[in-house]
Amino acid sequence: MVSGWLLILSLLVLGGVLSTLGDRLGSRVGKARLSLFNLRPRDTAVLITVLTGSLISAVSLGLMLLVSQQLRVGLFELDQIQARLQASRSALARSQRELVKAETGREQSEQQLREAQQRAGALRRELAPLLAQRQQLLAERDRLSREVQNRDADIRRNKAELARVQRRIDAGAKELRQLENNLIALRRGDVVIASGQPLATAKVTLEQPGQARSVINAVLQQANRFTFQRVLPGQPPNRQILLVPRNDISRLEEMLAKPGSWVVSILSAANVLRGEQQVLAFPDLRPNRVVVRRGEVLASTTIEGDLRNPEGIARRLNLLLAAAYAKAQRQGTLTDGLQFDGAALNQLGQTLAERPSGEVAQLEAVALRDADTPDPIAVEFRWVRPSQTLPRRP
Repeated sequence: MVSGWLLILSLLVLGGVLSTLGDRLGSRVGKARLSLFNLRPRDTAVLITVLTGSLISAVSLGLMLLVSQQLRVGLFELDQIQARLQASRSALARSQRELVKAETGREQSEQQLREAQQRAGALRRELAPLLAQRQQLLAERDRLSREVQNRDADIRRNKAELARVQRRIDAGAKELRQLENNLIALRRGDVVIASGQPLATAKVTLEQPGQARSVINAVLQQANRFTFQRVLPGQPPNRQILLVPRNDISRLEEMLAKPGSWVVSILSAANVLRGEQQVLAFPDLRPNRVVVRRGEVLASTTIEGDLRNPEGIARRLNLLLAAAYAKAQRQGTLTDGLQFDGAALNQLGQTLAERPSGEVAQLEAVALRDADTPDPIAVEFRWVRPSQTLPRRP
């Protein structure tokens, strides 16, 4: 503000000075009656006065332009400034309109956000029971999956068991057919040697390992003679019809060379029909030991007081005999059946049938002597009465 007033003051002073100088210059030109450009002195004085006034204006304007930048800008750039101002106002108007639109959009967005939040809250409340139901369904699915897996495992086990049972059934059917064939053959009298039947058995204790070969040959010859007599009865045993694999003979010789008491058996490999020309067999070797002790109770049974029928008592005695033989087999005997007094057994059956009604009879099958693995086992049947005490072995 101070610089503006100083500029105005300077212009007034400068204008006064220049006016004074122009007036004096015009007066002198008039007095001197000077003429410029062939003008009359009066016109020349007027020209000088005009030029002096123009000079005053030019100097004033130049001084103002020199001193004031705002004046220079306003004088030379006013139109551009006005254009830019108008453009700025237009841009400002557009910005305001856009701001209004943005504000309106923001309010709408906030309204939509509030509505979305409300909807989300409502959905959460609606989803809460659904989520709980989903968890229950997932738990139920897992339980059902475990049950299905367990059922699958049971099914697989059942299938495996079924396959095993089927294999056993097939094997049993095959064995049944074979037994039926054997039974038919037995009824016709064709099967003379059963599968697994001992053809020869010997108890051997070697003093020297080199004796094994001779012992084996003797057992094979005995088995061949027995086979010949059963398969080709009435013919002289002048050839070898018994076939035993050489590898089995070699292994038997190696094992028999070991110290100890052994039982050597030659067993039939299959059922043999009468008239066959060759019989397959295999050796069996096991340590010799005592399998039955004298006085050992091999089996026992109880005959009820109301059982007095001779046939029923005979069946019960046969079962007692079979149980005794089964125990002897479990203990390692190689004998084919038991030895017993048939007359004494019949007499015992008659006595049991004639006993008083209601009397219970306790029977035992007792070994009469010690028996090794290949030895025959002799038994007797005893009626154990309450007053009778017999030595027993566990």
